[in-house]
Amino acid sequence: MSSLTNIIKKEVKELLTPATILPIVFMAILFGSIGGTIGDIEEESMQKPIVALINEENTTFSSIAADIIYNNSDVIYNSSNIADRDIAIEKVKEESGTALIIIPENFSQNIQNNKQGQMEIFWVMQGAGIMNMISSGSLDYLLSSIDKEISKTLIEKNTSSNATVVLSPVSREDTTNFKGIDFKDISPGEIATILSSQSTMIPIIMMMIIIISGQMVIASMAMEKENKTLETLLTLPVKRTSIVAGKIISSAIVGLFLAFIYMIGMSYYLSSFSISASTGQVIDLSLSTFDFVLFGILLFVTLLAALSLCMLLGTMAKNYKSAQTLIFPVVMMAIFSMLITMFTDFDTLPLALKGIVFAIPFSHPMMAMRALMFNDYTLVISGIIYVSIFTAIIIALVVWIFKTDKLLTGSMRLRAMLEKYKKK
Repeated sequence: MSSLTNIIKKEVKELLTPATILPIVFMAILFGSIGGTIGDIEEESMQKPIVALINEENTTFSSIAADIIYNNSDVIYNSSNIADRDIAIEKVKEESGTALIIIPENFSQNIQNNKQGQMEIFWVMQGAGIMNMISSGSLDYLLSSIDKEISKTLIEKNTSSNATVVLSPVSREDTTNFKGIDFKDISPGEIATILSSQSTMIPIIMMMIIIISGQMVIASMAMEKENKTLETLLTLPVKRTSIVAGKIISSAIVGLFLAFIYMIGMSYYLSSFSISASTGQVIDLSLSTFDFVLFGILLFVTLLAALSLCMLLGTMAKNYKSAQTLIFPVVMMAIFSMLITMFTDFDTLPLALKGIVFAIPFSHPMMAMRALMFNDYTLVISGIIYVSIFTAIIIALVVWIFKTDKLLTGSMRLRAMLEKYKKK
């Protein structure tokens, strides 16, 4: 019985190592943050959209529309003068609101004359993530309620013989302001639908490249340790800087090759990227050659950062088995960056979360494509500078580890412990 107890203790002790515990802790934190995000979505969906209202008339149908808006939204600005349009828009932007709703003076008159009453909606789109689209979705539902309520009134009064007007008495003229650009006749939903393709595919592909290439580097370091190739290499009369340089350069070649393949696919994918409105208007968002060059540089330095970081983690691996768990910190950071990019926009994040996302080097190529589409070069160029500095620091740390003989002494100490255990 005592032998069984000793074996159990030994196995548990070998299994409960920092290398096995930390990935589970990271995973728990990740799922906790995802759960908090989902909770925030539910909470935000219950909040009323923040709007400004300009109602130029006070008749039956405009009053129906205004009452629905007041009862189902938070009206931060109200006016009856179209000249206040610019003031209302600025107010919406200041309060991080959703839109300015304009009911023109001929709204009710058109409906009474068997024509659709037109409302003008000036959307202020904060971001294109899932979280950012909740308020505009709520307002869309509110506007459809106005259409239904006026239609119900027309049917009850039997005041119109035009079936089209009875069933759909209200039309909309949408203008969406996003990233400082006014998109005429396009709603936030149409922009989000187009951008969701790149905000979903690019982070997923980027995450897979980081994980696959990182796994190869860590596994290679572990196999060299397990086969004693690294120990032999360190005892040869070769400069440690040459060994590290060789590994870094080879990693850079792999990173450059992967980046090149990635860029070929992206160039075809985004060669004719555009936003098509329901009215047929097309707005070109394709990237220029300069944009692709910037993205290629950012992608390369990010892959180099990932490979260097994995090389650093690989120095901690005792064998191939332990190397499988060391990749988890990189995986967690890549998944976190991917989820943040999909759920929200960097510009709309709280300051503290902005700092965390910016600090993770893998976030930058995931955010860069959307930034380049709207000529936001500041985020991309600052990302290139930061990731390059991050990579240089990690490489310097790897060089220091190789110079200190920690890999060699650690391997010898491990071998001595194994030999001692076998003698027992």
